[in-house]
Amino acid sequence: MSTAGPFLLVALAISIVLIVVLCGRFRLHPFLAIVIATYGFGLAAMGIGAATGADKPFVDDLGATIAEGFGSILASIGLVILFGTIIGKVLERTGAAVTLAEAVLKVVGKRHPALAMSVMGWVVSIPVFCDSGYVVLSPLQRSIARKTGKNPVVLGTALATGLYASHTFVPPTPGPIAAAGNVGIGSDGLVWVILFSIPVSLVAALAGLVWALRRTQDLRSSLPDLEESFEEYKQQFERLPGLGRALAPILVPIVLMATGSVAAFPSGDSTLVDGAFGALLTDLGSPVNALLIGVFLALALLPPRRDAKALTTWVAEGLVDAAPILVITGAGGAFGAVIKGTPLADYIGTLIGDGSALKGVTALLVLFGISALLKTAQGSSTAALIITSTLAQPLLPTLGLDGTLGAIPIGQVMAVLAIGAGAMVVSHVNDSYFWVVTQFSGMDVKTAYRAHTAATLVQGVSALAAVLVLGAVLL
Repeated sequence: MSTAGPFLLVALAISIVLIVVLCGRFRLHPFLAIVIATYGFGLAAMGIGAATGADKPFVDDLGATIAEGFGSILASIGLVILFGTIIGKVLERTGAAVTLAEAVLKVVGKRHPALAMSVMGWVVSIPVFCDSGYVVLSPLQRSIARKTGKNPVVLGTALATGLYASHTFVPPTPGPIAAAGNVGIGSDGLVWVILFSIPVSLVAALAGLVWALRRTQDLRSSLPDLEESFEEYKQQFERLPGLGRALAPILVPIVLMATGSVAAFPSGDSTLVDGAFGALLTDLGSPVNALLIGVFLALALLPPRRDAKALTTWVAEGLVDAAPILVITGAGGAFGAVIKGTPLADYIGTLIGDGSALKGVTALLVLFGISALLKTAQGSSTAALIITSTLAQPLLPTLGLDGTLGAIPIGQVMAVLAIGAGAMVVSHVNDSYFWVVTQFSGMDVKTAYRAHTAATLVQGVSALAAVLVLGAVLL
């Protein structure tokens, strides 16, 4: 193994570079890039094992290993991703996202429009993709800019960074869910990802807001003169749902997952809530069950004269949104399964050693760096989350990130947060979100780099600082 170890490490590094080059330089879809890299690493591992005289093949059956890895990760997390995207699509199409935005505006007030944009972006992007959220909220941003006379670049940057913060960290957004599943966090541990990701994402949102207020005041937008007002935008909806109904598909699943985790908390020889009632709370708190309830609550937002065809179309759009995430997640699971089939983790463990500085908190920096490299090179935060978490999972024990804090898988949670911070760095021209922000805010590319791209760098570094502080205390 010591002879094969260096060659396996080089093969893994080449595989990562291959993913970056295929996605960034040749604009190949991340799914195909990961599959190609997986086969490349698998074949290389088989050759290295044979050449170094290993007792048994490192990867016995490459095709079967890839298929098993692909299927196992989707079995654990696939329905959660599907339900989450359906909820987000229905909230967008029924106007519930608009209801949430208006509620935030009332609470924060029009005296602080940039803060209002940041907060409503953070709230809306928990269930809705940040791209869709920006499209939905951009009429409100333009309307507030007219009413208050505030610089639309400031408001646009505040909105973009607020959306970006929760999109990258907080489930049920699919990227963080997939990353949690990839690092081995089971359904009973997802609630801890939610609880720890909220403060980290708020730090990122605050950093983006401060950048918008301090660094974009002198930048100018070229919004067209004929833009629909927010009131005109709202007219496309027959009737906006009330706040309670709009919030329920997001809040109820989170409460159910939290309650289920509390009920299953160890207490002596049993759990905190024992018996049939405890089992019921635990079942309802399973992410699959909780998010399915969220889907039903979202469907209840449909107007009385519901259009069955429209509903089918919305669900289909949600499934289309989920499809790329599902296949990338599956490909990532396949890559991880091939890595596990080799002694690479054991070799890295011998390099690191028990007293190495590359364990624990410092290891979070490594995960951040890999994720940031992938994000910057290929553009997708979701892909960066999935690929990096796939690479990290077999190495977590070696990196000292497999520890627990009571029932909390704290090492794995910190790994997901560090990867999420890296997945923010940076949004630029190869990121679809960059173009959504520029087009709907009237920024040219140079202005967008100074406002949006620089803000995402500040957000990622600020989020990393928060993760490192948490890691220093909890790991």
